[in-house]
Amino acid sequence: MESILERLQRGDVIVGDGAIGTELMKRGLRRGDPPESYNLLKPEVLEEVAALYLAAGAEIMTTNTFGASPLRLRQFCLEKDTEAINRLAVEAVRRAVSHKAYISGSVGPSALSLRPAGDAEPAAISASFERQLRALVSAGADMICIETMTDTTEAVLAVRAARAVSPKIPVMATMSFQKSPQGFSTMTGDSVRNAAEALLDAGADIVGSNCGNGMEDMVSIAREFRACTRKPIAINGNAGLPVVMDSGLVYPETPEFMAARAAELLEIGIQIIGGCCGTGPEHIRAIRRAVDERR
Repeated sequence: MESILERLQRGDVIVGDGAIGTELMKRGLRRGDPPESYNLLKPEVLEEVAALYLAAGAEIMTTNTFGASPLRLRQFCLEKDTEAINRLAVEAVRRAVSHKAYISGSVGPSALSLRPAGDAEPAAISASFERQLRALVSAGADMICIETMTDTTEAVLAVRAARAVSPKIPVMATMSFQKSPQGFSTMTGDSVRNAAEALLDAGADIVGSNCGNGMEDMVSIAREFRACTRKPIAINGNAGLPVVMDSGLVYPETPEFMAARAAELLEIGIQIIGGCCGTGPEHIRAIRRAVDERR
């Protein structure tokens, strides 16, 4: 396949996939269990989800490795399986999509707090990310997605770890922001501009935002990113903020609503558009139509 960076440089718009966790819950994942356990126990489910997103028009497939760094797996006594969990995730997606889509190795936060706010040492966090990233790159991931980061310092450590493991692999880094009267900022208080500049300085090729917000607020976040960089931007919004119902968590944004916001993102110049929590194949199919109509 042509490199995703070559396509972005040419001006292409690329549609990403949607949520993995909520799709696994529909297929039996119990609340509280690590989604990464499916890599060892039910890889065929990962294939099924990837195939559905491919059929919906997604061109980036995220691996089920969000929590697959050894420090995060340790809380489930799965640290010893770090390499297998990451490798099997890549292999499952590859079986489903072959080379019809980019396989994006997902790297999420360590779930630990860095010093001085917490007890985690930066060197330990970096080493944990590097171990996961080596497994993803060795397994054949086409790109790396460092996602749902709320601490810019930790996100920078992850980007640098990716660059240490593979200087050439495309690296996408997306932050989660919260809204306040002063605007959008990370949980640690960084503005969109400050986060974007830090990630790009660390070596990210693509920056943006995922999770934490529905597509309405994501449009505003996208404008802030566009105002501070001409680098490619990725936006992967939730299907709204979840509402607790008798049946469980319900995400209110319909495929049609998300597609309408995707059209606004295209006007801003966003080149990667996908979904996060609560989005499924129907949301991605609607976003695909919006992108194709614009094209």
